Amino acid sequence: MKRFSLGRAFVPVVSTIVLIYLLLPILHVIVFSFNESGRNNILWRGFTLRNWENPCGAPQVCTAFGNSILVGVVATVIATTLGTLIAIALVRYRFRARSTVSLLLFTPMATPEVVLGAGLAAQFLLAGVEKGIGTIILAHTMFCISYVVVAVKARVASLDPAIEEAGRDLYASPVQVFWRITLPMLAPGIIGAALLSFALSFDDFIITNFNSGTATTFPKFIYVSALKGVPAQANVLASIVFVAALLLVIVVQMVNISRRKRLARG
Repeated sequence: MKRFSLGRAFVPVVSTIVLIYLLLPILHVIVFSFNESGRNNILWRGFTLRNWENPCGAPQVCTAFGNSILVGVVATVIATTLGTLIAIALVRYRFRARSTVSLLLFTPMATPEVVLGAGLAAQFLLAGVEKGIGTIILAHTMFCISYVVVAVKARVASLDPAIEEAGRDLYASPVQVFWRITLPMLAPGIIGAALLSFALSFDDFIITNFNSGTATTFPKFIYVSALKGVPAQANVLASIVFVAALLLVIVVQMVNISRRKRLARG
């Protein structure tokens, strides 16, 4: 008969409590997406599928969601492209002020978002730029670049230069070496950085609130609606995003497991 051990039970119990604590808000969002809500979505009034049948039923919810998708995609493409090139330059090339540039790239990550957002808003005001989707994209691109550089830089540093040298020895041009050797090897890091960049952009509220003007994104819509209870249709869209992200993680893990099995078989 096994004796009860408090030490052995501590980690599973605490892990379960933390997991429940993390999942409760997500569970609340999913459950209340099926709520028969009236003017507010704070109290449970009954089960319905109408919210899922018409997720754009709440005013401006789909417009705000579409704006967030647009901003996230454009900012991610720009930040990933520029961040990848910067990461390669910082690792592979020696130039004046290289250390300074590398240090300054961490500044947006270390600066509080409220300070960063206010500073950008002041710059747009001084330049006479009208705030809207364009200024949101510029703001998101700025802080996303830092995260892309950090992620891709680590991947570039781990590459074996001998593989690229072998390509050049086989008379491949520098462009061919980059597209056929370097870029495919960097792809996992670039994809991870792009996903992180999109998640940060889609989720951002503070910087967006300072630089959005009259434009509304999904986080901004949620914040404004929170006093009356987030509309059930917004919960539907949030649930769709969560499920899509979960499926993406599962697919990536399955691909990685399959790849490891193939490598193990030789």
